[in-house]
Amino acid sequence: MWRVREEAATTLGIRLTKSATTSRRARSRCIGRLAERSASPIAACARRGHARSASAFASRAACPRRHPRLTLTDHDVTQNIAALLHHIEVEPPLTILDFDCGPGRDLKAFTTLGHCAVGLDGAERFVAMARDATGCDVWQQDFLHLDLPAAHFDGIFANAALFHVPSQALPRGLRQLHATLKPGGVLFSSNPRGTNQEGWSHGRYGVFHDLEAWRRYMADAGFVEIEHYYRPAGLPRERQPWLASVWRKPVA
Repeated sequence: MWRVREEAATTLGIRLTKSATTSRRARSRCIGRLAERSASPIAACARRGHARSASAFASRAACPRRHPRLTLTDHDVTQNIAALLHHIEVEPPLTILDFDCGPGRDLKAFTTLGHCAVGLDGAERFVAMARDATGCDVWQQDFLHLDLPAAHFDGIFANAALFHVPSQALPRGLRQLHATLKPGGVLFSSNPRGTNQEGWSHGRYGVFHDLEAWRRYMADAGFVEIEHYYRPAGLPRERQPWLASVWRKPVA
């Protein structure tokens, strides 16, 4: 298996030293670099797709008469917001990271509830819209180049977000989200569920995890499961395409 990775490293232009082939830690670093290299072309295309979505949304939002149903509150995620807040065990106001915040719908919801919310999105257009709509700090970062403060947030809200991260890059990204949570902090995630298919759909990249695969990714990153449920609520399972889950960073 390592021979295959060594050959792949040569193909990608990564030079492995003798210590890299004998040290477990060095091997892990090299494997991580391989994963990030292989995810980079996908990520570049995904960023362009996300930017196109942001531009299209902004264009529709600029013409409310032609698109009267397009608002920042056109999709009810109050159940998901409540699930995150319910499991955070510190006194409010809370510091919340809205991961892949889009135009700011959920940032506005958190600030209305009295919390300190920070947005993060990879699309410049969405970042500008979210800042204008909410007055919150919004950081422009993408999932392969996160630069997050250590142990800073009480909670992370990743609603319809993490399934866009290529599977090769997901472990590293989840570890970074784990690191930016305070001990005892909580991460909420909602993804469209599937049987672990991965690829392009309507110009966006997606990975459609099943519950067991998602549990493995989260556990490997150091999270402990609190609960999971399927959405929309009140429907038969075959009509609940979304898998929502809540996770804690252990205190010790």
